[in-house]
Amino acid sequence: MVAEVRALLSRRTPVDPCLTYQGLATALGLQPPGTIQRVAATLEETMREDAAAGPPMIAALVISRAGDMPRRGFFDLAVALGRFPEEPRQHRAAWEAECAAVFGPRADAPS
Repeated sequence: MVAEVRALLSRRTPVDPCLTYQGLATALGLQPPGTIQRVAATLEETMREDAAAGPPMIAALVISRAGDMPRRGFFDLAVALGRFPEEPRQHRAAWEAECAAVFGPRADAPS
């Protein structure tokens, strides 16, 4: 499911960057029970892969429908992976920078 998540998120644009966890679950065709938990686990896998390989974490593009940012687990893992500062007051700025970096120069962009 990681490849499908990456494919869906890589089609996002700066004009419409974010997708909710539920929106991602629906786009993947997941059915209850446990849809959000499966999405979260897959996003965590992409975060670990991105942290190891170096690119921006594409999982930053998935947000909670109850707010305008990812859920707490995203930030906890980003801190644990050494990608975000530990100070919670710095998380929004770090997340916004991560989202911007996702849309930075891409290897597949024409030069």
